[in-house]
Amino acid sequence: MTAIADLSATDLDQRLRQTRQEYEAFRARGLKLDMTRGKPAPDQLDLAAGMLALPGNRDHFTEAGEDARNYGGLQGLPEARALFQAMMGADAGRIVVGDNSSLALMHDCLVWALLKGVPGSARPWSKEEAPAFLCPVPGYDRHFALCEEFGIRMLPVPLTGEGPDMDRVEALAADPSVKGMWCVPKYSNPSGEVYSDAVVARLAAMATGAPDFRLFWDNAYAVHHLTEERRAIANILDLCQAAGHPDRAFVFASTSKITLAGAGLALFASSPGNVRWYLARAGKRTIGPDKLNQIRHVRFLRDDAGLQRHMDGHRRLLVPKFDAVDAALQARLAGTGAARWTKPAGGYFITVDAVDGTARRVVELARDVGLALTPAGATWPKGQDPRDSGLRLAPTFPSLDEVRLASEGIALCILLAGLEQQQAAIGG
Repeated sequence: MTAIADLSATDLDQRLRQTRQEYEAFRARGLKLDMTRGKPAPDQLDLAAGMLALPGNRDHFTEAGEDARNYGGLQGLPEARALFQAMMGADAGRIVVGDNSSLALMHDCLVWALLKGVPGSARPWSKEEAPAFLCPVPGYDRHFALCEEFGIRMLPVPLTGEGPDMDRVEALAADPSVKGMWCVPKYSNPSGEVYSDAVVARLAAMATGAPDFRLFWDNAYAVHHLTEERRAIANILDLCQAAGHPDRAFVFASTSKITLAGAGLALFASSPGNVRWYLARAGKRTIGPDKLNQIRHVRFLRDDAGLQRHMDGHRRLLVPKFDAVDAALQARLAGTGAARWTKPAGGYFITVDAVDGTARRVVELARDVGLALTPAGATWPKGQDPRDSGLRLAPTFPSLDEVRLASEGIALCILLAGLEQQQAAIGG
Protein backbone atom coordinates (compact mmCIF):
# COMPACT_ATOMS: atom_id res chain seq x y z
CA MET A 1 0.00 0.00 0.00
CA THR A 2 1.32 3.43 -0.93
CA ALA A 3 2.41 5.57 2.00
CA ILE A 4 0.21 8.60 2.60
CA ALA A 5 3.20 10.93 2.31
CA ASP A 6 3.97 9.56 -1.18
CA LEU A 7 0.49 10.07 -2.64
CA SER A 8 0.05 12.66 -5.35
CA ALA A 9 -2.47 15.43 -4.64
CA THR A 10 -4.99 13.72 -6.93
CA ASP A 11 -4.48 10.29 -5.35
CA LEU A 12 -4.63 11.77 -1.87
CA ASP A 13 -7.94 13.46 -2.64
CA GLN A 14 -9.37 10.24 -4.05
CA ARG A 15 -8.13 8.19 -1.09
CA LEU A 16 -9.58 10.69 1.36
CA ARG A 17 -13.00 10.64 -0.31
CA GLN A 18 -13.05 6.85 -0.30
CA THR A 19 -12.01 6.66 3.36
CA ARG A 20 -14.66 9.18 4.38
CA GLN A 21 -17.29 7.09 2.63
CA GLU A 22 -16.14 4.00 4.51
CA TYR A 23 -16.14 6.00 7.74
CA GLU A 24 -19.75 7.13 7.19
CA ALA A 25 -20.76 3.55 6.42
CA PHE A 26 -19.15 2.43 9.67
CA ARG A 27 -20.94 5.16 11.60
CA ALA A 28 -24.25 4.01 10.13
CA ARG A 29 -23.87 0.71 12.00
CA GLY A 30 -24.82 2.53 15.21
CA LEU A 31 -22.26 0.71 17.35
CA LYS A 32 -21.48 1.39 20.99
CA LEU A 33 -18.15 -0.19 21.97
CA ASP A 34 -15.67 0.62 24.75
CA MET A 35 -11.89 0.13 24.53
CA THR A 36 -10.96 2.55 27.32
CA ARG A 37 -9.91 0.55 30.39
CA GLY A 38 -7.86 -2.58 30.91
CA LYS A 39 -10.43 -4.64 32.78
CA PRO A 40 -10.69 -8.44 32.81
CA ALA A 41 -13.59 -9.78 30.76
CA PRO A 42 -16.37 -11.82 32.41
CA ASP A 43 -14.93 -15.08 31.06
CA GLN A 44 -11.60 -14.23 32.68
CA LEU A 45 -13.31 -13.61 36.01
CA ASP A 46 -15.12 -16.93 35.56
CA LEU A 47 -11.74 -18.68 35.72
CA ALA A 48 -11.73 -17.88 39.44
CA ALA A 49 -15.38 -18.73 40.08
CA GLY A 50 -14.32 -21.65 42.27
CA MET A 51 -12.96 -19.17 44.80
CA LEU A 52 -16.46 -18.02 45.69
CA ALA A 53 -17.12 -21.25 47.63
CA LEU A 54 -13.90 -20.83 49.65
CA PRO A 55 -13.19 -21.06 52.48
CA GLY A 56 -15.82 -23.62 53.40
CA ASN A 57 -18.16 -23.36 56.37
CA ARG A 58 -15.65 -24.90 58.79
CA ASP A 59 -12.51 -24.14 56.80
CA HIS A 60 -11.66 -20.67 58.07
CA PHE A 61 -8.58 -21.58 60.12
CA THR A 62 -5.07 -20.67 59.02
CA GLU A 63 -2.23 -23.15 58.76
CA ALA A 64 -1.22 -22.01 62.26
CA GLY A 65 -4.70 -22.84 63.53
CA GLU A 66 -5.82 -19.23 63.96
CA ASP A 67 -9.37 -18.13 63.19
CA ALA A 68 -9.13 -15.95 60.05
CA ARG A 69 -12.51 -14.38 60.79
CA ASN A 70 -11.03 -12.33 63.61
CA TYR A 71 -8.81 -9.26 63.87
CA GLY A 72 -5.05 -9.24 63.44
CA GLY A 73 -2.38 -10.42 61.05
CA LEU A 74 -1.33 -6.99 59.82
CA GLN A 75 1.42 -8.32 57.53
CA GLY A 76 -0.81 -11.01 56.03
CA LEU A 77 -0.96 -14.75 56.57
CA PRO A 78 2.41 -16.53 56.30
CA GLU A 79 0.95 -18.99 53.79
CA ALA A 80 -0.37 -16.15 51.61
CA ARG A 81 2.98 -14.38 51.69
CA ALA A 82 4.73 -17.63 50.83
CA LEU A 83 2.41 -18.18 47.85
CA PHE A 84 3.64 -14.99 46.17
CA GLN A 85 7.37 -15.19 46.94
CA ALA A 86 8.33 -16.05 43.36
CA MET A 87 6.05 -13.40 41.87
CA MET A 88 7.32 -10.69 44.23
CA GLY A 89 11.00 -11.69 44.16
CA ALA A 90 11.24 -11.65 47.95
CA ASP A 91 11.03 -14.07 50.85
CA ALA A 92 7.82 -14.17 52.84
CA GLY A 93 9.26 -12.07 55.66
CA ARG A 94 9.68 -9.10 53.31
CA ILE A 95 6.16 -9.31 51.81
CA VAL A 96 2.99 -7.65 53.04
CA VAL A 97 -0.40 -8.89 51.84
CA GLY A 98 -3.08 -6.23 52.07
CA ASP A 99 -6.62 -5.91 50.84
CA ASN A 100 -7.67 -5.71 47.20
CA SER A 101 -5.93 -2.68 45.67
CA SER A 102 -2.22 -2.22 44.92
CA LEU A 103 -3.05 1.34 43.86
CA ALA A 104 -4.21 1.92 47.45
CA LEU A 105 -0.84 0.66 48.72
CA MET A 106 0.97 3.04 46.36
CA HIS A 107 -1.27 5.88 47.51
CA ASP A 108 -0.55 5.11 51.15
CA CYS A 109 3.21 4.86 50.66
CA LEU A 110 3.24 8.16 48.81
CA VAL A 111 1.10 9.93 51.42
CA TRP A 112 3.10 8.51 54.33
CA ALA A 113 6.34 9.58 52.64
CA LEU A 114 4.92 13.09 52.27
CA LEU A 115 3.72 13.22 55.87
CA LYS A 116 6.40 11.22 57.67
CA GLY A 117 9.28 10.59 55.32
CA VAL A 118 10.75 7.16 54.63
CA PRO A 119 13.77 5.38 56.14
CA GLY A 120 16.72 7.61 55.34
CA SER A 121 14.69 10.84 55.15
CA ALA A 122 15.93 13.97 56.89
CA ARG A 123 12.38 15.30 56.90
CA PRO A 124 8.95 14.49 55.41
CA TRP A 125 8.85 14.82 51.65
CA SER A 126 6.19 17.53 51.94
CA LYS A 127 8.74 19.71 53.75
CA GLU A 128 11.07 19.59 50.76
CA GLU A 129 10.90 22.36 48.20
CA ALA A 130 8.98 21.16 45.10
CA PRO A 131 9.48 17.36 45.37
CA ALA A 132 9.44 15.59 42.02
CA PHE A 133 9.00 12.11 40.51
CA LEU A 134 10.45 10.70 37.33
CA CYS A 135 7.70 9.45 35.02
CA PRO A 136 8.55 7.11 32.12
CA VAL A 137 6.29 7.90 29.17
CA PRO A 138 4.04 6.65 27.89
CA GLY A 139 2.94 5.54 31.34
CA TYR A 140 0.07 4.69 33.65
CA ASP A 141 -2.39 7.54 34.06
CA ARG A 142 -3.28 6.63 37.65
CA HIS A 143 0.37 6.98 38.71
CA PHE A 144 0.38 10.46 37.26
CA ALA A 145 -2.96 11.25 38.91
CA LEU A 146 -1.47 10.47 42.32
CA CYS A 147 1.37 12.91 41.75
CA GLU A 148 -1.01 15.55 40.51
CA GLU A 149 -3.32 15.03 43.48
CA PHE A 150 -0.53 15.75 45.96
CA GLY A 151 1.30 18.46 44.05
CA ILE A 152 4.36 16.40 43.13
CA ARG A 153 6.16 17.65 40.04
CA MET A 154 6.37 15.12 37.21
CA LEU A 155 9.43 14.85 34.98
CA PRO A 156 8.78 12.79 31.83
CA VAL A 157 11.47 10.33 30.74
CA PRO A 158 11.19 8.58 27.36
CA LEU A 159 11.05 4.82 27.08
CA THR A 160 13.49 3.17 24.70
CA GLY A 161 12.02 -0.29 24.10
CA GLU A 162 14.09 -1.77 26.94
CA GLY A 163 12.97 0.57 29.69
CA PRO A 164 13.52 4.26 30.44
CA ASP A 165 16.33 6.29 28.90
CA MET A 166 18.85 5.74 31.67
CA ASP A 167 21.16 8.59 30.70
CA ARG A 168 18.22 10.93 31.17
CA VAL A 169 17.11 9.18 34.39
CA GLU A 170 20.55 9.40 35.96
CA ALA A 171 20.91 13.06 35.04
CA LEU A 172 17.54 13.97 36.56
CA ALA A 173 17.97 11.77 39.64
CA ALA A 174 21.07 13.76 40.61
CA ASP A 175 18.72 16.57 41.70
CA PRO A 176 17.95 16.21 45.45
CA SER A 177 14.36 17.31 44.86
CA VAL A 178 13.71 14.15 42.80
CA LYS A 179 12.33 11.78 45.41
CA GLY A 180 11.12 8.85 43.37
CA MET A 181 10.29 7.23 40.08
CA TRP A 182 7.33 5.29 38.75
CA CYS A 183 8.24 2.02 37.05
CA VAL A 184 6.06 -0.63 35.39
CA PRO A 185 9.00 -2.88 34.58
CA LYS A 186 7.32 -5.82 32.90
CA TYR A 187 4.82 -5.58 30.04
CA SER A 188 4.58 -1.87 30.81
CA ASN A 189 1.27 -0.04 30.79
CA PRO A 190 0.75 0.86 28.01
CA SER A 191 3.81 0.12 25.85
CA GLY A 192 4.18 -3.54 26.81
CA GLU A 193 7.95 -3.28 26.97
CA VAL A 194 10.11 -5.22 29.40
CA TYR A 195 12.95 -3.54 31.26
CA SER A 196 16.30 -5.07 30.31
CA ASP A 197 18.63 -6.48 32.95
CA ALA A 198 21.04 -3.62 32.24
CA VAL A 199 18.37 -1.00 32.87
CA VAL A 200 17.25 -2.63 36.11
CA ALA A 201 20.85 -2.83 37.29
CA ARG A 202 21.42 0.87 36.55
CA LEU A 203 18.24 1.85 38.39
CA ALA A 204 19.43 -0.11 41.42
CA ALA A 205 22.99 1.26 41.41
CA MET A 206 22.64 4.86 40.18
CA ALA A 207 23.68 7.80 42.31
CA THR A 208 20.78 9.96 43.45
CA GLY A 209 20.74 13.44 44.90
CA ALA A 210 18.09 12.42 47.43
CA PRO A 211 19.37 9.83 49.93
CA ASP A 212 15.77 8.68 50.44
CA PHE A 213 14.99 8.21 46.74
CA ARG A 214 12.44 5.45 46.07
CA LEU A 215 11.55 3.35 43.06
CA PHE A 216 7.79 2.76 43.05
CA TRP A 217 8.15 -0.59 41.25
CA ASP A 218 4.64 -1.46 40.06
CA ASN A 219 5.02 -5.02 38.79
CA ALA A 220 1.33 -5.20 37.94
CA TYR A 221 1.80 -7.59 35.01
CA ALA A 222 4.39 -9.91 36.55
CA VAL A 223 2.66 -13.10 35.38
CA HIS A 224 0.47 -11.75 32.58
CA HIS A 225 2.04 -13.40 29.55
CA LEU A 226 0.61 -13.39 26.02
CA THR A 227 3.09 -15.92 24.65
CA GLU A 228 4.27 -19.30 25.88
CA GLU A 229 7.53 -17.66 26.91
CA ARG A 230 7.30 -16.43 30.49
CA ARG A 231 9.55 -13.40 30.34
CA ALA A 232 11.59 -12.74 33.46
CA ILE A 233 13.12 -9.50 34.68
CA ALA A 234 16.06 -8.89 36.97
CA ASN A 235 15.27 -8.86 40.69
CA ILE A 236 15.26 -5.21 41.70
CA LEU A 237 15.37 -5.95 45.43
CA ASP A 238 18.45 -8.15 45.13
CA LEU A 239 20.20 -5.66 42.87
CA CYS A 240 19.46 -2.75 45.21
CA GLN A 241 20.85 -4.75 48.12
CA ALA A 242 23.98 -5.63 46.17
CA ALA A 243 24.48 -2.00 45.10
CA GLY A 244 24.34 -0.72 48.67
CA HIS A 245 20.85 0.75 48.37
CA PRO A 246 18.74 -1.88 50.17
CA ASP A 247 15.82 0.48 50.86
CA ARG A 248 15.53 1.92 47.34
CA ALA A 249 12.68 -0.18 45.91
CA PHE A 250 9.04 -0.41 46.94
CA VAL A 251 7.65 -3.36 44.95
CA PHE A 252 3.89 -3.54 44.33
CA ALA A 253 1.63 -6.09 42.67
CA SER A 254 -1.84 -7.55 43.03
CA THR A 255 -4.07 -10.39 41.95
CA SER A 256 -6.65 -8.01 40.50
CA LYS A 257 -6.02 -9.28 36.97
CA ILE A 258 -5.28 -12.81 38.19
CA THR A 259 -8.35 -13.82 40.20
CA LEU A 260 -11.17 -11.32 40.84
CA ALA A 261 -10.54 -7.71 39.89
CA GLY A 262 -12.58 -6.22 42.73
CA ALA A 263 -11.73 -8.90 45.28
CA GLY A 264 -8.06 -9.69 44.85
CA LEU A 265 -5.04 -9.28 47.09
CA ALA A 266 -2.64 -6.33 47.08
CA LEU A 267 1.05 -7.03 47.65
CA PHE A 268 4.00 -4.99 48.87
CA ALA A 269 7.61 -6.17 49.11
CA SER A 270 10.76 -4.35 50.09
CA SER A 271 13.71 -4.34 52.47
CA PRO A 272 13.19 -5.32 56.13
CA GLY A 273 13.52 -1.65 57.10
CA ASN A 274 10.91 -0.53 54.59
CA VAL A 275 8.54 -3.32 55.64
CA ARG A 276 8.84 -2.22 59.29
CA TRP A 277 8.19 1.37 58.20
CA TYR A 278 5.14 0.30 56.19
CA LEU A 279 3.65 -1.81 58.99
CA ALA A 280 4.19 0.95 61.56
CA ARG A 281 2.16 3.33 59.42
CA ALA A 282 -0.46 0.75 58.40
CA GLY A 283 -1.02 -0.26 62.01
CA LYS A 284 -2.57 3.14 62.65
CA ARG A 285 -4.93 2.69 59.72
CA THR A 286 -6.23 -0.87 60.16
CA ILE A 287 -6.41 -3.75 62.63
CA GLY A 288 -5.64 -6.16 59.82
CA PRO A 289 -6.56 -7.19 56.27
CA ASP A 290 -9.22 -9.59 54.97
CA LYS A 291 -7.63 -12.89 55.95
CA LEU A 292 -10.56 -14.94 54.64
CA ASN A 293 -9.73 -13.68 51.16
CA GLN A 294 -6.11 -14.62 51.72
CA ILE A 295 -7.15 -18.17 52.67
CA ARG A 296 -9.39 -18.22 49.60
CA HIS A 297 -6.44 -17.42 47.34
CA VAL A 298 -4.14 -19.93 49.00
CA ARG A 299 -6.68 -22.74 48.74
CA PHE A 300 -7.54 -21.89 45.14
CA LEU A 301 -4.10 -21.19 43.64
CA ARG A 302 -2.18 -23.51 46.01
CA ASP A 303 1.36 -22.68 44.87
CA ASP A 304 3.33 -20.81 42.21
CA ALA A 305 2.79 -23.63 39.71
CA GLY A 306 -0.95 -23.35 40.27
CA LEU A 307 -0.73 -19.59 39.77
CA GLN A 308 1.07 -20.08 36.46
CA ARG A 309 -1.50 -22.66 35.29
CA HIS A 310 -4.26 -20.22 36.14
CA MET A 311 -2.55 -17.49 34.09
CA ASP A 312 -2.31 -19.87 31.14
CA GLY A 313 -6.11 -19.81 31.12
CA HIS A 314 -6.07 -16.01 30.90
CA ARG A 315 -3.59 -16.16 28.04
CA ARG A 316 -5.79 -18.50 26.01
CA LEU A 317 -8.69 -16.04 26.34
CA LEU A 318 -6.70 -12.89 25.62
CA VAL A 319 -4.41 -13.83 22.75
CA PRO A 320 -7.22 -13.97 20.13
CA LYS A 321 -8.26 -10.44 21.11
CA PHE A 322 -4.76 -9.02 20.80
CA ASP A 323 -4.35 -10.85 17.49
CA ALA A 324 -7.64 -9.35 16.26
CA VAL A 325 -6.41 -5.81 16.97
CA ASP A 326 -3.12 -6.46 15.20
CA ALA A 327 -4.87 -8.01 12.19
CA ALA A 328 -7.22 -5.02 11.82
CA LEU A 329 -4.40 -2.50 12.07
CA GLN A 330 -2.29 -4.48 9.61
CA ALA A 331 -5.14 -4.76 7.09
CA ARG A 332 -5.94 -1.06 7.09
CA LEU A 333 -2.67 0.68 7.96
CA ALA A 334 0.33 -1.43 6.94
CA GLY A 335 2.52 0.52 4.55
CA THR A 336 0.53 3.75 4.88
CA GLY A 337 2.78 5.46 7.40
CA ALA A 338 -0.36 6.44 9.35
CA ALA A 339 0.69 4.59 12.52
CA ARG A 340 3.08 2.25 14.27
CA TRP A 341 1.87 -0.07 17.01
CA THR A 342 3.15 -2.58 19.52
CA LYS A 343 2.64 -6.33 19.51
CA PRO A 344 3.17 -6.97 23.21
CA ALA A 345 4.32 -10.25 24.71
CA GLY A 346 2.27 -9.61 27.83
CA GLY A 347 0.17 -7.15 29.75
CA TYR A 348 -3.17 -5.58 28.91
CA PHE A 349 -2.58 -2.88 26.31
CA ILE A 350 -1.51 -2.04 22.79
CA THR A 351 0.14 1.30 22.13
CA VAL A 352 -0.42 3.02 18.80
CA ASP A 353 1.72 5.92 17.62
CA ALA A 354 -0.37 7.76 15.06
CA VAL A 355 0.83 10.63 12.89
CA ASP A 356 1.96 13.54 15.05
CA GLY A 357 -0.88 15.92 15.76
CA THR A 358 -3.68 13.40 15.10
CA ALA A 359 -4.31 11.42 18.32
CA ARG A 360 -7.00 13.76 19.62
CA ARG A 361 -8.63 13.77 16.21
CA VAL A 362 -8.64 9.95 16.18
CA VAL A 363 -10.39 9.86 19.55
CA GLU A 364 -12.92 12.39 18.29
CA LEU A 365 -13.58 10.43 15.09
CA ALA A 366 -13.92 7.22 17.08
CA ARG A 367 -16.41 8.78 19.49
CA ASP A 368 -18.57 9.89 16.58
CA VAL A 369 -18.90 6.30 15.34
CA GLY A 370 -19.64 4.87 18.79
CA LEU A 371 -16.13 3.80 19.85
CA ALA A 372 -14.91 4.93 23.27
CA LEU A 373 -11.11 5.21 23.50
CA THR A 374 -8.80 6.30 26.30
CA PRO A 375 -8.40 10.08 26.00
CA ALA A 376 -5.44 11.13 23.89
CA GLY A 377 -2.61 12.25 26.14
CA ALA A 378 -3.74 10.12 29.09
CA THR A 379 -0.44 8.24 29.11
CA TRP A 380 1.48 11.47 29.75
CA PRO A 381 1.62 13.61 32.91
CA LYS A 382 -1.33 15.99 33.09
CA GLY A 383 -2.64 14.52 29.83
CA GLN A 384 -0.17 16.50 27.77
CA ASP A 385 1.38 14.42 24.98
CA PRO A 386 3.71 16.91 23.25
CA ARG A 387 3.40 15.09 19.92
CA ASP A 388 -0.34 14.35 20.20
CA SER A 389 0.35 10.93 18.71
CA GLY A 390 -0.08 8.29 21.42
CA LEU A 391 -3.15 6.07 21.70
CA ARG A 392 -3.74 3.30 24.25
CA LEU A 393 -5.98 0.41 23.18
CA ALA A 394 -7.46 -1.91 25.80
CA PRO A 395 -8.85 -5.04 24.12
CA THR A 396 -9.34 -7.24 27.19
CA PHE A 397 -12.88 -6.47 28.35
CA PRO A 398 -15.03 -6.53 25.18
CA SER A 399 -15.98 -9.82 23.57
CA LEU A 400 -13.83 -11.08 20.71
CA ASP A 401 -16.48 -10.06 18.14
CA GLU A 402 -16.64 -6.60 19.69
CA VAL A 403 -12.85 -6.30 19.63
CA ARG A 404 -12.84 -7.19 15.92
CA LEU A 405 -15.48 -4.54 15.16
CA ALA A 406 -13.87 -1.89 17.33
CA SER A 407 -10.42 -2.53 15.86
CA GLU A 408 -11.78 -2.16 12.33
CA GLY A 409 -13.27 1.19 13.29
CA ILE A 410 -10.16 2.38 15.14
CA ALA A 411 -7.94 1.58 12.16
CA LEU A 412 -10.32 3.46 9.88
CA CYS A 413 -10.25 6.51 12.19
CA ILE A 414 -6.44 6.48 12.35
CA LEU A 415 -6.21 6.35 8.56
CA LEU A 416 -8.76 9.12 8.09
CA ALA A 417 -6.99 11.38 10.57
CA GLY A 418 -3.67 10.75 8.84
CA LEU A 419 -5.11 11.54 5.42
CA GLU A 420 -6.71 14.72 6.73
CA GLN A 421 -3.40 15.80 8.25
CA GLN A 422 -1.55 15.19 4.97
CA GLN A 423 -4.11 17.12 2.97
CA ALA A 424 -3.79 20.06 5.37
CA ALA A 425 0.00 19.88 5.15
CA ILE A 426 0.00 20.25 1.37
CA GLY A 427 -2.61 23.00 1.48
CA GLY A 428 -5.53 20.96 0.17
